[in-house]
Amino acid sequence: MSIRVHRTFAHMTMLNCFMVDLQLLQTLRVLHVQGTVTATARALHMSPSAVSQQLRRLAAEAGADLLRSEGRRVQFTAAGHVLLRHADLLCSQWERAVSELAEEAGSPRRTLSLGGFATSIGTLLAPAARRLNQAQRPTATVLQEAGTRECYEKLLAGEIDLAVLTPLPGGPSLDDPRFEQYVLMDDLMDLAVPADHRLAAQSTVDLADASTEDWIAPHHDHTRLIESLCSAAGFAPKFVHRADAWHAVLCLVSQGFGVCLVPRLAPSPSPDVARVRLRGEPPPFRRILACVRSGTGQDPTVSDGIDALRQQAHRHASGGAHAHRGLD
Repeated sequence: MSIRVHRTFAHMTMLNCFMVDLQLLQTLRVLHVQGTVTATARALHMSPSAVSQQLRRLAAEAGADLLRSEGRRVQFTAAGHVLLRHADLLCSQWERAVSELAEEAGSPRRTLSLGGFATSIGTLLAPAARRLNQAQRPTATVLQEAGTRECYEKLLAGEIDLAVLTPLPGGPSLDDPRFEQYVLMDDLMDLAVPADHRLAAQSTVDLADASTEDWIAPHHDHTRLIESLCSAAGFAPKFVHRADAWHAVLCLVSQGFGVCLVPRLAPSPSPDVARVRLRGEPPPFRRILACVRSGTGQDPTVSDGIDALRQQAHRHASGGAHAHRGLD
């Protein structure tokens, strides 16, 4: 009798351990990033009602209140944060298991979806993808442009496998358990000024020399980076005009509407724009990372993608950009 009870207890324990669907945990993770059910539904290509149903089911299976409403957004309870932490670990382990099973079966995937910010496509992503397409074991690649925040969201939602991005203040840290992040390079920043500007003829300047200038605000991610760099130099930039695309930013600079920090990966400016180098130890730069979902970095196809990006970053750095020493 005791043996039967013991086996029954063990059987029930195993059932309880595997009761929660990983898809429900993934929905919870995406909700934590998106903040609202509507945004989560959009990210996962589901209806809001389906997301709400999944969250209710997850709460019932967990036996705890995971969320509370605050206006249009939802906040995680203490129990919700506990489950979220375990969800990150479980999903990471599942990614590793899927990769190992594919290798064991002798049928590893050879497709890779890549995303990255605009100026990374021509210099990093597209050449790396071409290298993968032409390798001895070719990998079919799909590329898309996406900003840093969007890249993190798309990775978490499973829409892309590998992203090139720049970390931002308040964004995921390098040790965020949801992701594996690898430093590719540090992209130096130049001060773009009109060709007849007072600073144009100088070989190098301090960033603080532009503290009294009007500034052009580029796309949101880069504007936040400029604010952070200028703050470190002791001033807040006075943004007067805004433009998303770099060619539009440089057009405004060329016409004397302001100055802007421009990364080396960005296209070369017109003759009406001077690109002045900045002093510092180190000079202002933006860090460029390769990022994948936690648990996928050892997948052979993903690993090949990371290696191809590293090689391309090194090739670009050898041509004048600032390489990061000791790649992770």
